[in-house]
Order: sequence, then structure tokens, then C-alpha cells
Amino acid sequence: MTSLPKIDILAIGVHPDDVELCASGTLLRHAAQGKTFGILDLTRGELGTRGTAEVRLQEAANAARLLGAAFRETLDLPDGLFTYSPGNWLKIVRVIRACRPGIVLCNAPEDRHPDHGRSAKLETDACFYAGLEKIETFDDNGIKQEKWRPHAVYHYIQDVHLTADFVVDITPYVQRKMESIMAFRSQFYDPGSDAPDTPISGKDFLEYMEARMKVYGRSVQAPYAEGFICARTPGVNDLFDLV
Repeated sequence: MTSLPKIDILAIGVHPDDVELCASGTLLRHAAQGKTFGILDLTRGELGTRGTAEVRLQEAANAARLLGAAFRETLDLPDGLFTYSPGNWLKIVRVIRACRPGIVLCNAPEDRHPDHGRSAKLETDACFYAGLEKIETFDDNGIKQEKWRPHAVYHYIQDVHLTADFVVDITPYVQRKMESIMAFRSQFYDPGSDAPDTPISGKDFLEYMEARMKVYGRSVQAPYAEGFICARTPGVNDLFDLV
């Protein structure tokens, strides 16, 4: 963590694969524009029915390489058992101050999985506290970190369909997005697997993912899009920036 590069976007997920499922197309679009991004997983997803923490860690590394992430860090908070506490949001603050992103993408504010909404508050609050001078954090070498507050914080939308505040056209990047999702082979559709079935392991889940991207795309007349919710009211310099 001491030597994380400065990036434009930090995408945070409480579980490995959250970012790939919900925001990877947006990351790829911005990478094509010359922006840089990193990924932060709060847990290793060890409570998942399929796979193990070790397997998911390797899958996450493979997905990050496919996407071209500048880095991928894991905080090792206990999956399902983490609490909202200063100790936990301070861990996120350390990462934010280390890589100094302009934009942070967070878990959905409410969702079917209780970890998602619970982690969303941890993440957004950490973005605020990272900008407070009197909250002290130190890097791995014991050097005090400088304060840093991202310019904007957005929530990506997960399993529960929520009304998006804005959408991002990801049409040219859908295939690479799906490749990054399928890097998590232990979690998603694999007809040769004898692992227990889960709500996300069937072929129908991948079809649902495609359908949802089409739904969000329809609002901007694009084949595929990802939806986001604003953590605060955004401002624009020019009305013509809006599609």
C-alpha cells in the first residue's frame, strides 16, 4: 500500500467480482480515454457457497489483469461479519490517501445481499473522512499520509434494480466486461462444475446481466449501459455535457 500509484478512479467492492459485475464496463470506457483505475476488495468473499478465499483471490487477480487495473488490493475484512467501525473505515481511508483518486465507485446503497448496503456506508464515509486533516493515518513505513478527498463518489447498482441517476454507455466494452466476470469461474455458469447451485451460478444469471445492461442503455438509446447513483448532487459546467 505504501507505493500505490495515483489513479483517476478507485472502484471498491465488498466482495471480489462486485466491481466486475456492475462497473467494469465503465472502467474500461474510461481506460480507453486514458484514465487509470484501481480496485479495492474489502473482503475475500470467503462465505461464498462456491469456491474458496484462495481461489477467489486468484480469480480477482486474473480479472484485474484482463481489465488493465493499475492495482488490486484486498483489505481482508471478515466476509459477512464486518462491522461499521472507525477501525474499518480507517483501512479504506489509508487506501484512498495512498492512491488519491478523483472518483470513487462504491457498492449499492441497498441490495439483496446485506453486505452491499452495509459496505456502501463504510466506503462513502471513508471518502469523507479521508479529507479531514486531524484524522491521522500512516503508510506501511510509518510515514504520515496527507489528507485526500475524492471529487465525486458514485454507487454502482447491483442485484436489486434501482433507478439510476445517470448511466454510462458501455456498448464497445461489453465483451471484455463479460470476460472479466467469467474470470471468476468458481462463481458463475460452468456446465462442467459439480459445485452447489447458487442464485448467480446459472446461465440465467448471465442472461439477466445482459438484459439489465440493455434496460439501462435504453434510456440513452445505447445497446448497453451501466447505472449509477450519486452520493451527492453533482454539478456540471455545461448543459451540453449531458447526453
